[in-house]
Amino acid sequence: MTPLTAQASAASLLAAQAAAHAAEPTPDRAMRVDRLTRLQTLIEFHALEFVQAIAQDFGQRSSHETLLAEVGMVSSAIIGTRRHLKRWMRPRRPATALAYWPAHNRLLRQPLGVVGIVAPWNYPLQLSLGPAVGALAAGNRVLIKPSELTPVFSALLQRLVSQYFKPEEMAVICGDAELAAAFVALPFDHLVFTGSTAVGRKVAAAAAPNLTPLTLELGGKSPVIIDASADLAVAAARIAFGKLLNAGQTCIAPDYLLVPRGQGRVLAEALQREVLRMYPTLEANPDYTAIISPRHRARLQQMLDEAQTQGATLVPLSAEQLAAGSRKFVPTVVLNPKPGMQLMREEIFGPVLPIVEVDGADAAIAHVKAGDRPLALYWFGRDAARREQVLRETISGGVTVNDCLWHFGQENQPFGGVGASGMGAYHGETGFRTFSKEKPVFMQSRFNGIALLHPPYGATFERMLKLLKLIA
Repeated sequence: MTPLTAQASAASLLAAQAAAHAAEPTPDRAMRVDRLTRLQTLIEFHALEFVQAIAQDFGQRSSHETLLAEVGMVSSAIIGTRRHLKRWMRPRRPATALAYWPAHNRLLRQPLGVVGIVAPWNYPLQLSLGPAVGALAAGNRVLIKPSELTPVFSALLQRLVSQYFKPEEMAVICGDAELAAAFVALPFDHLVFTGSTAVGRKVAAAAAPNLTPLTLELGGKSPVIIDASADLAVAAARIAFGKLLNAGQTCIAPDYLLVPRGQGRVLAEALQREVLRMYPTLEANPDYTAIISPRHRARLQQMLDEAQTQGATLVPLSAEQLAAGSRKFVPTVVLNPKPGMQLMREEIFGPVLPIVEVDGADAAIAHVKAGDRPLALYWFGRDAARREQVLRETISGGVTVNDCLWHFGQENQPFGGVGASGMGAYHGETGFRTFSKEKPVFMQSRFNGIALLHPPYGATFERMLKLLKLIA
């Protein structure tokens, strides 16, 4: 499909879905459950095909990580959504001020229409279909643009979605960055984009002429604060898992560590032990994922070369020498990084972990607050007062205390960024509400006193304003 043909196809699919929504603007619960059930069947029956396709795109992707972080996450979200959908769809009855009785309020949750989803390459299944769960539950139609960097997966997703869904229900359109630029400029009723902050700004600009509502999940530099009260051995094991899942190619991966002065080398050695335990080998290890492309791998190496040239100390967490041309990357800690280095300015998105030594909790908090608000923040320690200080004085998309990543898996809590790390949120009921229009309705009663507020105005009108507490 040529770029122009793909763009025309995307516009045509959007028009067909919009027309279908206009003809059936509020699907009943049975239809929504049916769509969710078909989506779950698609995932469960073809899980191994997804595992193989993603592994082919990566060159080496841990099958267990794909099952855990992609297949399992989406399946779990569907199960929870189906369980709670009846309650979420029920009209609400917000309180009505006494002065307006016996009238009452209602709050209706209606589908928006067509939701567009632009998914990245790092978790192509989860970030394509995860937002689709909430969108379908809310009664919307869905159009997905997966990443061009995962062509095998994208083609498989397109084929399977077309088997399980009518194109006016949910469809996938494949293409390059030029198609993505045209896609985000289409007049969706809501658009979800997951990717870098730089591209997120372009997406927001492209969506602005249509005033398309956006959910932007953008990542950034997610810090780990190691308190003086932390158990370093426990912290090292959990940080190593969080950093090396998908070889660090995770938007909420720990990006850098803030540790008490003098503890950097100690923690690096603890991390080294944990990495050797989890990944005794790298090249032939099916549990250790490759970097998505030679270009992305070269960027990581460039970061390390610059850091070493400028005086930082590199601590490889494995002694294995990888073959020339390997897409895998040796996990590496960087001690004594300088603020101006590339790895301290940009989201790393790989198995490279700078360690910054600071003088206590106040200095760690100041360091976090000096940068953009991150998508995730991690805190390790046992001092409850300092934990609450960090939670109170920092702003981030989400937090996991004494572990990494797991706030993402909580379907009963919203997931989203703040500031440069994104806007909007989804997961669970938050996602249902994101993809719904919550329409307030005021139900006036036959007998009421509102006529007293009609002209001609005078003393009675002023007494009514005082009664309603609209004036003193």
